[in-house]
Amino acid sequence: MSSASSSYPNIAIIGGGPGGLVALLTLLKRGIPATLYEREAGSNARAHLGGMLDLTWDEGQRALRENGLAEVFKKHSRLDGQEGRICGKDGVPILHRTEEDVQDETKTRPEIDRRVLRDIMVAAVPESAIKWNHVLAAVRPLDDGIGRHELTFTNGLVVVTDYLIGADGGNSRVRTLLSPATPLYQGITGAEISVAPDVAALPENADIREAVGLGSCYCAEGGKMIICQRNGDGRIRTYAWHRGPLEWVLPGEPQEARRVLLEMYKDWAPWVRKVIEVCDEEAMYTRPVFYLPVGHRWAHKPGVTLVADAAHLMSAFAGAGANVAMLDGLEVGLVLAEAVSKGWSVEERETAVAVVEEQICSRGKKYAELSYNNVDVSFGPKAPQAVVDAFSGILAGTSP
Repeated sequence: MSSASSSYPNIAIIGGGPGGLVALLTLLKRGIPATLYEREAGSNARAHLGGMLDLTWDEGQRALRENGLAEVFKKHSRLDGQEGRICGKDGVPILHRTEEDVQDETKTRPEIDRRVLRDIMVAAVPESAIKWNHVLAAVRPLDDGIGRHELTFTNGLVVVTDYLIGADGGNSRVRTLLSPATPLYQGITGAEISVAPDVAALPENADIREAVGLGSCYCAEGGKMIICQRNGDGRIRTYAWHRGPLEWVLPGEPQEARRVLLEMYKDWAPWVRKVIEVCDEEAMYTRPVFYLPVGHRWAHKPGVTLVADAAHLMSAFAGAGANVAMLDGLEVGLVLAEAVSKGWSVEERETAVAVVEEQICSRGKKYAELSYNNVDVSFGPKAPQAVVDAFSGILAGTSP
């Protein structure tokens, strides 16, 4: 591998989610050039999607601290967003936790909108480091003994990379180099809807605001679950999930979609039904839940590795996905930065990366198990009390 005093290796990151962006930040902040290729057209693409992320001290916050973004994170995150409520279908909390319940800074999980988190990381790197509107079409190992790969994008660009980081999500193309695993359907599907900020702020919708609070409200019972989150801009993002076949699809016509959801939740609390009644007709999406096999691992190969959902896709029911992804990106970025700066040989680099991969897989297995089990809890016959028992550690910031 080239030393820092000579030419740098070409490090390519596929995917601009939290894991990929942290890997890019970690390399660039240590003087190691890298390029991230993202399929979305630009930083504002799909900005209206994605809820809140609660970043933990030792994972997500650590990834930002070690890249000089602790202060900007504090500026844009919300401690009051830690407020959490768990209810049954009557919408009455049986567990209520506020930010005052967490005094130790290392136990806090400040909330930040996914869009805002992306914005602060994108702003911290040169514009040239991210290639937007680059969809990976094919990847081919060069079998040259040093782990290089040829990347072909749908726009015709062909790149030869010395090191490839797959951060390209659950349907990762990079993962096919290392593993035959594909996402599995977990038997849970439903809809993402939201109440627009101006609608949520109306006096007649005060009941919704008061029920949801400043953070998240989980309502679970009878094999169904509704999760409402208060985003930083005032939007109330809502996920309405239920057990059902993968073929279930929310109707494309907004009024019909609203009718289907109201029928599904016909005996739920009035404020829950009101969320459906006043939701944004232009922001209604089908959201099936997928996961990679719990304990997913791969045999190490030179010149390529995986982070985040590409390595260990899991449901949101452990509240861990973004945190694990960001720690993955940090650890991979740190080991590659050290390999380049110290002029390690390919063998030394690969030995070190293999150690990090074991950490990524072990950590992923722990949270994937928790996530998988919490799905059964959340949609099982003992909800909502079983949800309180399972999630109280997560809400308090004390889960493993």
